[in-house]
Order: sequence, then structure tokens, then C-alpha cells
Amino acid sequence: MNTIQLSDLTLDQKIGQLFVCGFHTNVPNEHIIELIEKYHVGGVIYFRRNIGTARQITDLSADLQQIAQKQGLPPLLIAIDQEGGMVSRIDQDEMSLIPGNMTLGAVNDLHLTKAASAISARELRTLGINVNFAPCVDVNNNPRNPVIGVRSYSEKPEVVATHGAAAIQAIQQEQVAATAKHFPGHGDTEVDSHYGLASVPHDKSRLEEIELLPFRAAIQAGVDIIMSAHVIFPAFEPESIPATLSRKVLTDLLRTQMGFDGLIVTDCLEMHAIAKHFPIPQATVMAAQAGADLLLVSHTLEHQIAAIEAIKEAVQQGHLSEAQIDTSVERILALKAKHQMNTEPYSIKEWTERLEPSTIEPILREIAERSITLVKDEGQLPLQKNDHVLVIWPQVTRLTEVDEPTGHDISFAQALRCYGIDATQIVIDSRPEPEEIEQVLEQAIQYPKVIFAAYTSSGRLPLGQAELARRLSLLTDTVLIVASVRNPYDMNDLPEIKTYLCSYENRKYAVEALAAVIAGEKPALGKLPVSLNDQYRIQL
Repeated sequence: MNTIQLSDLTLDQKIGQLFVCGFHTNVPNEHIIELIEKYHVGGVIYFRRNIGTARQITDLSADLQQIAQKQGLPPLLIAIDQEGGMVSRIDQDEMSLIPGNMTLGAVNDLHLTKAASAISARELRTLGINVNFAPCVDVNNNPRNPVIGVRSYSEKPEVVATHGAAAIQAIQQEQVAATAKHFPGHGDTEVDSHYGLASVPHDKSRLEEIELLPFRAAIQAGVDIIMSAHVIFPAFEPESIPATLSRKVLTDLLRTQMGFDGLIVTDCLEMHAIAKHFPIPQATVMAAQAGADLLLVSHTLEHQIAAIEAIKEAVQQGHLSEAQIDTSVERILALKAKHQMNTEPYSIKEWTERLEPSTIEPILREIAERSITLVKDEGQLPLQKNDHVLVIWPQVTRLTEVDEPTGHDISFAQALRCYGIDATQIVIDSRPEPEEIEQVLEQAIQYPKVIFAAYTSSGRLPLGQAELARRLSLLTDTVLIVASVRNPYDMNDLPEIKTYLCSYENRKYAVEALAAVIAGEKPALGKLPVSLNDQYRIQL
């Protein structure tokens, strides 16, 4: 495929190159075909709705690239949010179980962070995906943060900075563009920007010391892309507009002061933090005027077309210069050339050779085994062989906006039974109602030992889980062990308990590692990457 230059593109084609759009099927449908053929979009984003088998993903990527090629367009950016852990769009058995950031923070081994990031990027590129909207380099210093949490490496900016830079370098060495997000920092918020607009009120010196430090490290590491946050930063922008729409943030701060010369991409402009406050066409123009190169509109064809037309109109009316568009498109074309995005997807034989499980699985198991963190234990661990144990495991019944993975399921009781423990598991709703709580308690009193797995995807443990844990703690003849299987801060919503462990995800390797620690077969080597409260502080 010949390399396409800026001069080869019409104005409409250049405008199309600014857009990254999503669609709703796992084959090219009329929606995405129209966006590529008629509106010349330069990028596509995959969600779980687009994902089937590894072969299907590879074919989809190849088919989309062929549609663009037939139109004489540059190769597509094909992007995904494959952060690892609990934010994994691809979670099929054929793919590796890449750990999430807080798991890696608890291990705190840069070699393993690089190794996991390289494995993930190699798999993505093999599937025809050339952009990962990862790593998240937000500093999670707010225990009530409902959207970042375990997506962060730590509350310590230096830890986030070093691990983020390591991940970026490993990803990009595999010819996948990495993305540091969410600039200038989404870690100290209590509002999920999928649903509302948050503000970070700190002054410039505090933001420089904490929130901006990982982004400076990412820039120094040569990160290809930085994604903006739909968050208000009064220290940088006096108007009540989010960073995504602020020229003072994207251009004055990120470009001029921090010296970033890569691509700036918006977070999705259909998120409520934007769409509830600004019409999407207006927000799209404001983001471009602010300095964004890539405009992400993830879901709705009507919104995507309206956004593209709004950019065209802004140029026609002189509100957005063609010169600025040219600058953005030159950056886009340079990135596509840098990572050879016009190459053909791998064949099945090459795919198998590149992704040899026997070399990958030991690395990922080691990470999981070194991540389990024992926060407190008053002599209740380890369990003994033949112990009669009830496991209470909340079922994730509602997918969140960040698409929690559901594959690679394994019963925790099954994992315990591997060590000779007589374990029975019951699955409860993640938001149990009073009737279900009573039913669980009736079963629990029949067991001398109970393991309760606390689970929340937001900043606060659901009230039903907290009430169940409280009632279990009152059973005088029952040993209660609590393990958080996502959010380590769950401890703050639980009654005084004697034993508390943290696993930062609930997928296969993490579940097996947690079982091994509780059974006394493995030591708990993980260190708290965040402070839970004044008594249990960060250990890194």
C-alpha cells in the first residue's frame, strides 16, 4: 500500500481523519461502512459488542482496513480500551488474562509491568488492533473515586509515573500506539464522567506535584497519544468547562508548557459529562478548537454524522482553520506510518507462533501470585485441610460503562478444594436485598468458617453487601474472612473484621492466587498500592 500524504487528501477526507467512531456489530455493518466510505473516518474503536473469537476480530480488522483502502484512504486507527484486569474488552479463552494496573502496583516490579504490557500489545497487534487506549496514569488518591479505582497503579504519583512509562514503552515496542489517560488527571474525583461532570479544585502546585507527574513521565517516555479527561480544573481553566473542551488545558498546558507533540484524543464525546452539558456537535467543535487531534464519538451514528458535519461547518464559517486541521492530520498520518498500520494482519500460523501460551502463562500467574495483599489477620489464616467452609461470592449482574469482563470464570470454592479444603460456594446478587441476606445467614450458621468476597466497581460497597458482612461478623461461632475481589477500599464500608485480604480483580489467575494464600500454600507478597484509611496506609 502506498503511503498517503496530506496533499493527497481533500478537506472532507482530512476532517474524516480526525474522527474515531464505534459501531455495534462484530462484522462491518452499514453504520461503519457509511462512516468510512461517505465520511472518511480515520479511526474505529472496538467495544465488547464487536468482539467474538480471535479469528473473528482479525477478520473484522482486515475487512475494515480493506474498506478504507478501497476508498483511497490512509489505514485506519483501530483502537480499544484493553487496560487489563477489570477493564478488558477482549476476555476470550484464546487471549491472555492481562492483569490490571492496581494488581501491577501491588507487585511493584517494573520488569513484570513491561512483560504484561508487551504481551497485551502483541496480542492486540496480532488481531489487527493498532491503538490501545491504555495505560491509565491517573493517581487514585480518592478512595471514593467511582470510575478509576483499580485502573490506577497507585495513589503515589512516582509509582504511577514509573509503571506508566514502562507500560508505554513496552506497548509501543510492539508497534501499537499507547495512550496515557485521563489528562490532566481523573484520580481525585467522586463523580463518574460517564454519568456526570466532576471538578478537581486543587491549585497548580498540588496538580503539578501529583496529577501531572505521570503525564510528564509519559511524555518523556515518548507516548504516542494522550487522552483528555471530562473533568473541570479551575486552576487551569477559569470557565466551568471540562479539560476536553479547554484550550488552556490541551494547548497552553499540554502542548506549550509540557511540550507534548503527539496526538491528543478526547474521551468519548457522548459521555454524560459532555453530552448533558453541551450539544455533541458543539462539544466536538470546542474540542477541536481546544487542540484535540482525534475526536472520539463511540456509539451513535446520528451523533457521529452531526459531529463531522459540525466540524465542516466550523471550517466554512471560519471558526476552525484548515491549517489547524492539517496539523492534526499530519500528526495522525505520522503515527500511522510510525507503527506501519498499513501492514496486513497476521495469519493463523503467525498468530500461533507469536502467542505461545507456555511462555506467557507463567508470567501472568507470577503477577497474580505476587499481588495478593494481606491487610490484617488476627490468627484466622491459613485455613486447614478438611476445613468446612462456606464461600459467599457476589455475582456481577450489571455491566458498567467500563465493560467488566465475564470470561475465564472459576469457582473460588473449586480453587480451595484443590488444597483439600471442603468448600461450598453460593453466589449472591452484588446488591443483595434483605430477603437474600436472611437466606445467606441461614446457610452461614451451618459452617464454622465463612469467606465473604466483597465486590464493588464503584467507590462504595453496595449497602446490601455491607449489611451482610455486618450480620456475618455477629455470628459468634463463625470465623469470618473477608477478601475484596476488586476494590481494596471496601474495607472502609465493612464492620470491624479480623481478617481482610485484597485481590484487585476476580479473574482466574487472581482467584487461584487468592485461594493459595488463604490455604497457606503461597505467601501474601502484595503491598498496598493505596492507603485504605488512616490505620492501613500505602506500603510502597
